[in-house]
Amino acid sequence: MTAKRFPALAAAALAMAVTALALVPAAARADDYPNRPIKLIVPFPPGGGNDNVARPIAQKLSDALGQQVIIDNRPGAGTMIGAEAAAHAAPDGYTLFLGSIASHAISPNLYARVPYDPVKDFEPVSLLASAPTLLVVNTHTPYKTVKDVLVAAKASPGKLTYGSAGSGTPPHLSGEIFRSQAGIDLLHVPYKGGSGLLPDVIAGRIDMIFDTAASAMPHVRSGNLRAIAIARATRQPDLPDVPTFAEQGFPKFQTSGWYGILAPAKTPKPVIDKLYAALQKAMVQPEVTSRLKTLGVDSIVSTPQEFGTFIRAELDKYKQVIRQADIKE
Repeated sequence: MTAKRFPALAAAALAMAVTALALVPAAARADDYPNRPIKLIVPFPPGGGNDNVARPIAQKLSDALGQQVIIDNRPGAGTMIGAEAAAHAAPDGYTLFLGSIASHAISPNLYARVPYDPVKDFEPVSLLASAPTLLVVNTHTPYKTVKDVLVAAKASPGKLTYGSAGSGTPPHLSGEIFRSQAGIDLLHVPYKGGSGLLPDVIAGRIDMIFDTAASAMPHVRSGNLRAIAIARATRQPDLPDVPTFAEQGFPKFQTSGWYGILAPAKTPKPVIDKLYAALQKAMVQPEVTSRLKTLGVDSIVSTPQEFGTFIRAELDKYKQVIRQADIKE
């Protein structure tokens, strides 16, 4: 090799190396990920069940990663505003999304125009928690068991009311599943969002609601609502007097809210792996487990692959529910 050719070859090799390096996402090649704060998009307003679950987890995830995880509340459009923002964010590990039954099972099946694909536009990191459905009533009603509700509903078809945060929301679909399984006629009362829903149940303006434990538990604990059934395999340890739906004749009534962390599609695998490992640490911290227990939420940690399989199963499940009940957006 001549001396004149060597500089040219070296320059070409260097150019190729730089080009190849540029094609590798920065987060995938950086050993110091994360080196700046991470944003966790929560597609609900502050103070609700989803937000209450996200905050203690975000705090301990910050500790595990050594960088602040900042909650970014993006409510609206059946979670689609927040989900779209997350789906279209840079796949660098610095934007995460708190996925749920609403964003990844219901909205994609309910709305004609969904600005994201719940499977193709996201990388699952881990399922975090499950909030079983509670059937709650006003404490001044005579209903203390599921049988009491069935008797009243059959005596006056279409008179008993159950509320939801809107058509197609999880409480609405849970009510439709129960109504179908029980063979009764209940009157659905949709609200424009959830802010007035629980106060109206407490005030007795509607008879009942099928709500997640994370949302309803504080009102049950305060004595403002009575829980008469829980959609769980066994009784909730913190609500030992509340029988399961299965105990009251409905073993197939299995609905629950769920929460999980996802990243935008094409987020590098090393980043997903690091996030998953950090979540494993965060989810066993006493502050997280005790807070979730207070909310009536069951802690769950799944692998990214298990979470992806779970999402696809939930999509199929609620596709059938929405079609059978002919629910429109």
